Amino acid sequence: MEVIETSNDGLKRQLKVVVGAGELGDRFTARLDEIKDRVQIKGFRPGKVPVAHLKKVYGRSLMAEVLQQAVEETSQKALADRNERPAMQPKIELPEQPDEIEKVIAGQADLAYSMSFEVLPKIAIADLAQLKLERLTAAVDDKDIDKAVETLTERNVKYVAEEGRAAGTGDQVSIDFIGKIDGEAFEGGTGQDVQVILGQGNFIPGFEEGIAGAKAGDQRTVTATFPEAYPVETLKGKTATFDVTVKEVAKSEKPTVDDAFASSLGAENVAKLRELVSAQIGREYEQAARSKLKRQLLDVLEKAHDFTLPPTLVDSEFAGIWQQVEQGLKQAGKTFADEGKSEEEMRTEYRAIAERRVRLGLVIGEIGEQNKIQVSQDELRRALVEQARRFPGQEKMVYEYYEKNPAALAELRAPIFEDKVVDFIVELARPAVKTVSSEELLKPEEDAA
Repeated sequence: MEVIETSNDGLKRQLKVVVGAGELGDRFTARLDEIKDRVQIKGFRPGKVPVAHLKKVYGRSLMAEVLQQAVEETSQKALADRNERPAMQPKIELPEQPDEIEKVIAGQADLAYSMSFEVLPKIAIADLAQLKLERLTAAVDDKDIDKAVETLTERNVKYVAEEGRAAGTGDQVSIDFIGKIDGEAFEGGTGQDVQVILGQGNFIPGFEEGIAGAKAGDQRTVTATFPEAYPVETLKGKTATFDVTVKEVAKSEKPTVDDAFASSLGAENVAKLRELVSAQIGREYEQAARSKLKRQLLDVLEKAHDFTLPPTLVDSEFAGIWQQVEQGLKQAGKTFADEGKSEEEMRTEYRAIAERRVRLGLVIGEIGEQNKIQVSQDELRRALVEQARRFPGQEKMVYEYYEKNPAALAELRAPIFEDKVVDFIVELARPAVKTVSSEELLKPEEDAA
């Protein structure tokens, strides 16, 4: 095998690889030896088929296999010998002229192909122990616990039917309805024993207002308009009338916070319930603090590392992001103008996000490699089990999917690896601790790109 560098421009490389006809012949002979004892040809006993006849029957297909294997192995060896890591799978170009490749298949010419690729840049990792980081922390106080317990009571509201009650905000109204557009019933516009809680805004605009004040036994015709962003294309922006029959109006009753309520939630008494709630809030605060610390760390890492990015990686990342942007706008029924920006402006913004992701991915990967940080099989197995639990009854299908798709398994491994690298850096950097209010700790990030 001979490797000639034909282009070296920044991170871009182009090589010409030549595999001699002699080497290809040796590979072909070895492949014939592999199959000669297994093939069954009429008129010959297994293992007794003459080589000349094997070549006549299988020669062309075997040589095609030999060429494919030769390209795979020699391209990998060329990269290994040059100690280069391609950013993405190299582009292989075989001879374009049919007569050239025919000569190679016939064993009359060397195989010469080109491979183009971009190499990963050399990254000088900053002194991680000197990174300036700040870990936020907040105490769980009685106000937080009171608010959380109140939320529990709201989630456990009971509805009690009350004869003659006029439906108001917070009431649960049980209804039958038939929806029509231009006098014709439409698919999905009919419902029976549907429960509507007034004030939650779960129906299209105008519907809840149309049944407010109604009592059990009332019949009403409600007019409401489907929003332009409605997911069903045929209903977007359409005005419909609904013939509604009110069957029951029930008022909401929040439970009293007492030992019986605590017991219904699995706690011994109110005091124990508050302890459990406090512990849960504490875990939420820890998660929020970790999330902010990680975001801060990624910002610091990005600023601390400046190097040329492989264009193909950025282009690939941007393509994935932009596809999601376009799909999101389409599903919401919006345009770039609705976002107050031109397509060019949004492309510029999201390309910067793609560059940030690629830069951080390369830095985190380099830190992990230099410090031999790996994802264990047990860690990957736990992540796979957690993923399977999201699809009750389909666990076996989920396992099989990941077993057959290495790329999907890599996507499952990536966040585990990233978190392990983040933990490694945080331990080295020893962030300063800053106590803040719960409001500040839980305040959403201004830019979650």
